[in-house]
Amino acid sequence: MIVIGLTGPSGSGKSTVSALFSARGIPVIDADAVYRELLIPPSDCLDELVRVFGNEILCPNGTLNRRALGKLVFSDREALARLNTVAHRHIMAEIRRRIAAFRESGARAVLLDAPQLFEADAARDCDAVVSVLADEATRLSRIMRRDGITERDARLRMNVQYSDAFFRERSDYVLENNGDTTALVSAVDTILRELKIAPLSSENQK
Repeated sequence: MIVIGLTGPSGSGKSTVSALFSARGIPVIDADAVYRELLIPPSDCLDELVRVFGNEILCPNGTLNRRALGKLVFSDREALARLNTVAHRHIMAEIRRRIAAFRESGARAVLLDAPQLFEADAARDCDAVVSVLADEATRLSRIMRRDGITERDARLRMNVQYSDAFFRERSDYVLENNGDTTALVSAVDTILRELKIAPLSSENQK
């Protein structure tokens, strides 16, 4: 089974590319969705984050206050590193379990959609890595619109992420996503051809 890693900086439009792979029958493991599931109380992951960052990251009902946690880590590289150390360990254990399940089921390929693929050392689990990039203005606009935050907060998030050069140097494929959907479709189809993965039918995903 071929494991394709999909990554890139915030606001690059990875979800659009992930949807294109999914539309071609490639099962998708969404690392962000896995993380959200792992944080639902009772949660070993959430308990560990509270031990690291304190009760201030919790909502009154005991769930994670993402905005509070974000304020702590997006402007502080050391705090972000502490968050990643905890989160990545829990996330990768579950992701590897799901990859093994797809392999056992006979799937020919799976897409691992992981914004922090390199930070989590998940690239070593992949046979090919695809990075999605976009120009700064496009990314800034997407982050502000998606998360409902100010330009200042959006730039803080962008400033703690890897450069485009970092992704280019470590990827097998790089997709530029500045709004040309036709070009993205063609690029995804090219990747599947080069990896010798025929589009899978909907039956193969079940």
